[in-house]
Amino acid sequence: MEKEYHYPFRTMGKRWAHLITELNERACPTFTVADIADITGLSRAASRSLAHQGCRRGLATRLKPGLYNLVPFQMGRARRFVCDPRLIARDMAGPHKHYLSHGTAFDMHGMLGQPCMVVHVSCVKRFRPQQVGGHSFKFWHLRDEQVFGTTQHFIDGDQTVEVSDLERTVIDGLRHPAALGGITEVAKGISYRHDALDLDRLVGYAVRLGVGAVMRRAGYLLELYDLAGASTLAPLRKRLTSTYHRLDTIEPGEGRRLARWRLQLNVSADELSAVRHG
Repeated sequence: MEKEYHYPFRTMGKRWAHLITELNERACPTFTVADIADITGLSRAASRSLAHQGCRRGLATRLKPGLYNLVPFQMGRARRFVCDPRLIARDMAGPHKHYLSHGTAFDMHGMLGQPCMVVHVSCVKRFRPQQVGGHSFKFWHLRDEQVFGTTQHFIDGDQTVEVSDLERTVIDGLRHPAALGGITEVAKGISYRHDALDLDRLVGYAVRLGVGAVMRRAGYLLELYDLAGASTLAPLRKRLTSTYHRLDTIEPGEGRRLARWRLQLNVSADELSAVRHG
């Protein structure tokens, strides 16, 4: 009979003791059936059975089919635990290039007035929206060359995730205003952190991404908020075409046209000025 190891309120066999030790050594708060097979040498079927056994004993929590996380022993009698959803997002994306973005990045950079309830991930692999461990995950598809402007962020002391830096966070918000609730929310984020923004980097990112709507919106808001002068904005204006884009993607295509930035101002300058901070 397999020897059992006793911890407060839980018991485990030798395989689970080894598995937990190795997962902690690898700094893997979440793990898959494939990870169990790799560590224990068991078949996939046996690894799946071992995972189910661990969930029954309160050693692990099933997040979705084939994906689990450990229940820390410091949780006491708790038999279910879901780790930080940003770590779950990291492991869902796996080896594919990715970073936390949009509302999640706005939240992490202190650019939102209230927490973002959906975890946003930009990734070179296409994923459907998912519900995992009680959290909602939204994936944005990018081409490989569009993954730039990211930085590492520490979570729980020793765990890291990749997140868009401050300037790339603004760029993604300008590309998909609807993801933040509209262009006014993006403008709020810019105004919250305007002192920390590297404007040359922001403009450079907009040019590198090469999306006309982003360049138009960036130029207009930086000019409206008097954050950047003509020389800084020149690279954006130089690349404008004759096509007009809506300032906000969630508002109807109406309002005056601003030839200077080839934008249809379907949100008024007064409204944007009213949400400005600092």
